[in-house]
Amino acid sequence: MQADRATPTTSPPVTPQAGVPATGGRAGTAATLRGLAGPWEALLLALIVLMLIVGQGLSSEFLTADSFTTGSLDFSEVALMALPLALVIIAAEIDLSVASILALSSALMASLWNSGLPLELIMPLCLVAGAVCGAFNGVLVTRLGLPSLAVTIGTLALFRGLAFVVIGDESVTDFPATWTDRAFGNFAGTFIPNTMVLFAVLAVGFAVLLHATPFGRSVFAIGANEEAAYFAGLRVKRIKLVLFVLSGTVAALAGIVISLRNSTAAANVGQGFELTAITAVLLGGVSIFGGRGSVAGVILALFLLGGIQKALQLSESISSYWIQIVTGALLIGSVLGPNLARRAAEARRRRSSSQQPEEGQP
Repeated sequence: MQADRATPTTSPPVTPQAGVPATGGRAGTAATLRGLAGPWEALLLALIVLMLIVGQGLSSEFLTADSFTTGSLDFSEVALMALPLALVIIAAEIDLSVASILALSSALMASLWNSGLPLELIMPLCLVAGAVCGAFNGVLVTRLGLPSLAVTIGTLALFRGLAFVVIGDESVTDFPATWTDRAFGNFAGTFIPNTMVLFAVLAVGFAVLLHATPFGRSVFAIGANEEAAYFAGLRVKRIKLVLFVLSGTVAALAGIVISLRNSTAAANVGQGFELTAITAVLLGGVSIFGGRGSVAGVILALFLLGGIQKALQLSESISSYWIQIVTGALLIGSVLGPNLARRAAEARRRRSSSQQPEEGQP
């Protein structure tokens, strides 16, 4: 089926999902605000409070400005990649190649710096390379009809391999202090890292894009029912291609950030980041089946995951391997929990409808 053809004369309605404003004006604004918060976000807030209490119990250094600064820095690249990834998953697709695009961007940055190019030119070229990688994923998914899971598993290995081809096992550490200080420094003398300011700006941009624009409503509609979205006249393939390009571009930006923040560009950076980014997205309430989710939930989930990671790092009695165990458990729970809740709600509705007397009976 060609999803970019002209709009048919008869179009079945697209069912609104969570976070999709269905009307304009004040009603649309109210729906947008409701889409930014809900029961799942309230649960995340409760878990964050619990995490703060437990974290402080594990280490007296947990609730300090220095702990927030270092924890935010360590989690900044994952946070950046999670934003566009949330939109991809809401559209019922997935991108497992984001960490490999990050590594390719870092390797390309190192290679171009060794060639004598200035960073002011290198960074835009890395962003373009990330966009090309995202477009490659998007074309395979939208034009050839391949499943995004299979495509991005393949490009996960492909892009990481290209990173090693570009720079090999070498690393570059002689970037200008002007740029590395910006990536590692704090904003305006506060304890907030500059990378978190960058994340905040992008988070606002993606929140507006998803919750307050026709493009965002189209993303929800495609994830809820792609066929209905097509018959409603949406450019399904084009929208998905844009999402993959956004994902690749921001992943490349994360590669630039991690290279400057660590003052090291190499091909082996960011290994395993895709798992943590997907965990944050799903834990944030984004449905793995598409059509449901919010940027606010993803931000809360990132805060929760980052806090858990920092608490485990500060604890002297808990092995660092528990970070991977907790991440995996949260990933399973973020998928299992909503499914169980939905099944329970459906069972209650069926039981309620079966108990109602049939029409015409007393």
